[in-house]
Amino acid sequence: MHDNQTECSIDSTLSVIGDRWTMLILRDLFRGVRRFEQLRKDLGIAKNILSDRLSKLHQAGIIHQQPYQNNPVRHEYFLTEKGIDLSPSLVALMHWGDRWYAQGNPPTILTHSVCDTALQQFTHCPHCDIPVSPDQIASRPGEIRSYKRPA
Repeated sequence: MHDNQTECSIDSTLSVIGDRWTMLILRDLFRGVRRFEQLRKDLGIAKNILSDRLSKLHQAGIIHQQPYQNNPVRHEYFLTEKGIDLSPSLVALMHWGDRWYAQGNPPTILTHSVCDTALQQFTHCPHCDIPVSPDQIASRPGEIRSYKRPA
């Protein structure tokens, strides 16, 4: 265990994406929903909340916006490389919810687009070339000892 003085990457991540609306916005962006009004309708979210969350995601470098209309200016929203890197986290949360809240009946099944096989999620050791179960995971201090939590 680390002491309370050590920064935590989970804490830093949750400070940026750790609320329900942000996660659902990210889910929709991964599904290809791009426009403000489409996001608002799909999520049933208030305009001010959606605007706030999109702004925070933009400031964090997780999404970028691109105008598609000039009068009035309207944007489409796209995941950056930083945003795309969140995919495994959303997949893991989805699989956890499928197991513990969907009573064995997942509402959505993620598949490989090439062969339509349902995807699995696991942690893999690149050195041993084997899957690693949660009881086989340990931790140690990282190389970089000091970093800033996102504002």
